Amino acid sequence: MGWFQDLFRVLWRPLSKEVKELVGTDRFGNKYYYIPEYRNWRGQIIREKRIVEAANRREIDYEVGDIPAEWEAWIRKTRKTPPTSKEILKNVKYREEIKMKSKDIYEEEKLLGEESNKELLAPPVQTQIKGHASARYFGKEEPSVAPTSTGKTFQPGSWMPQDSKSHN
Repeated sequence: MGWFQDLFRVLWRPLSKEVKELVGTDRFGNKYYYIPEYRNWRGQIIREKRIVEAANRREIDYEVGDIPAEWEAWIRKTRKTPPTSKEILKNVKYREEIKMKSKDIYEEEKLLGEESNKELLAPPVQTQIKGHASARYFGKEEPSVAPTSTGKTFQPGSWMPQDSKSHN
């Protein structure tokens, strides 16, 4: 099917008055063309076109990023003039610098985060366990000899009655 489309395009161009100008190429081998506005054989005005012919003809081989951002902006008509190779090299260098700076900032933030975490964390608490888990008062204060009361709560002391024999 691809060879048929190419043949059709070759035969159709001279009939349609469509003149394709090569504007430039990129480092991937893609070619960019400009077709100015023209009138076709029926008198209709055909708007200008901007076309890219990919180096990889098969769509499955095409990856995102195979067209540089500057050329994509020209194709989508968000910029009027096609990019120069000098401009593209300048932008590539700028992107590399930004990557390096962001990597440095990330590393600094990581180090600062580790230091501040050490400062903010409380030291581990040393606890003393008194008694045994099977004791009735485990986890509470040990019973005292005197009863204690705080309004609604009452805790009896550990008083034991004396022997009745010795109570004379």
